[in-house]
Amino acid sequence: MQRRSQTAVLAAASLLLAAGCSSGGAPAATGGGSATPKGRSSSAPASPRATPSSTAPPAKGSVKVAGTLTTGLKSPWGVAVLPGGDLLVASRDTGKIVRVSADGGKTTELGSVPGVDPGGEGGLLGIAVSPSFGVDHQVYAYFTTASDNRIARMIYDEKRPPGDQLGAPDTILRGIPKGQIHNGGRIAFGPDKMLYAGTGETGDMGLAQDKKSLGGKILRMTPDGEPAHGNPSADSVVLDWGHRNVQGLAWDDDKRLWASEFGQDTWDELNLIEPGKNYGWPEVEGKAKGGKAGPGFTDPVEEWRTKDASPSGIAYAKGSIWMASLRGERLWRIALNGTKPVGAPQAFLKGTYGRLRTVVAAGDGSLWLVTSNTDGRGHPAKGDDRILRLKVS
Repeated sequence: MQRRSQTAVLAAASLLLAAGCSSGGAPAATGGGSATPKGRSSSAPASPRATPSSTAPPAKGSVKVAGTLTTGLKSPWGVAVLPGGDLLVASRDTGKIVRVSADGGKTTELGSVPGVDPGGEGGLLGIAVSPSFGVDHQVYAYFTTASDNRIARMIYDEKRPPGDQLGAPDTILRGIPKGQIHNGGRIAFGPDKMLYAGTGETGDMGLAQDKKSLGGKILRMTPDGEPAHGNPSADSVVLDWGHRNVQGLAWDDDKRLWASEFGQDTWDELNLIEPGKNYGWPEVEGKAKGGKAGPGFTDPVEEWRTKDASPSGIAYAKGSIWMASLRGERLWRIALNGTKPVGAPQAFLKGTYGRLRTVVAAGDGSLWLVTSNTDGRGHPAKGDDRILRLKVS
């Protein structure tokens, strides 16, 4: 049983940083690589260190809804924070990106991403802003087309009229498998200024263990879409494998990468990501019980019954991972001491705001939380979908 879930070239300065459909762009990806490397960064992904923190958070925390930033969003999915604090929000079903002012919640439409083909769990999914946004003004998007999932970048020119502020897309990676389900979609730039993407196996379980496929993986690439230095294979963007449907990506203060993942019928997961590791799907779901997973698989750090989670976006703040849940309709707090949980996960806002899609760190210790009740699977209330500001501890 399958559960339902979710062209301009860079300025020279951005190329020096280590980090759509267009008629050009990157060639189709085979094994995660592309035909002509454009140069790579010398940065390698951080290896998780299990050293406990000297300032571990308390086992028990708190959440307070400080206010509603905006309402009336349609099928919001990806969210990216601009350098000044405003938010960019992607609409899965309309293919539009809007800017939401962090001071007052005013919304401005940037435009639509060409080539988005929504359907099922596909459409315009994750978005990210370039780590050198102040120089290159690039916005990245992960989206479903008629043939695949892909990642493209566009110049954002806020001086142009609303609705016409996005330049033509430059596709940097194509050939990510698509399906009615399990399209993954979350993208984010890491502390190493490389672009990371979580993908799904589209319901074809075998893709998760196929290292030549981009499905059921976490990908790591340069801002141009090339394999990043330090990946397990020098000619591949694949960082790890064995995932069912990665939905959330976040880094802690020690630059460790965490990811949330949809389970099937039994266990949803929070994983600590290490290059070259195999996270088990479809051989195992959740933590191995009694050694049944077999050799070579990595267990999640935490697991949840699917009715309690169906996790989507995650964020790191106040020493904890915060995980938005769709079916579970709650926000989970996982307090961490190094790589280990301080205590049992805590649930907040259970059933209060319906399905929760994305949670983003605001930069001052607070969080932005985005609901997901207009995606065809929720029960929209007046004003949905909305962005809430949370004070957390």
